[in-house]
Amino acid sequence: MSSPDLIDQIAERVERLLVRHEELQRTNDLLAEQVQALTHERDSLKSRLSAARARVDALIDRLPGTTEQEQA
Repeated sequence: MSSPDLIDQIAERVERLLVRHEELQRTNDLLAEQVQALTHERDSLKSRLSAARARVDALIDRLPGTTEQEQA
């Protein structure tokens, strides 16, 4: 194998690696965006759940005949 052929093969391999790196970088960026969106959604759902629990607790407290001993 001559030296120019080897250099061409190495150059081709480097080009393929660069393309693959760019693909992986784009994939990583998309995944990071998805993680951010899902984190935001989770935080929003947790907030809504907390508000719903507070409303349910307030309704339970308004029930007739409910005492602190019955709630425990």
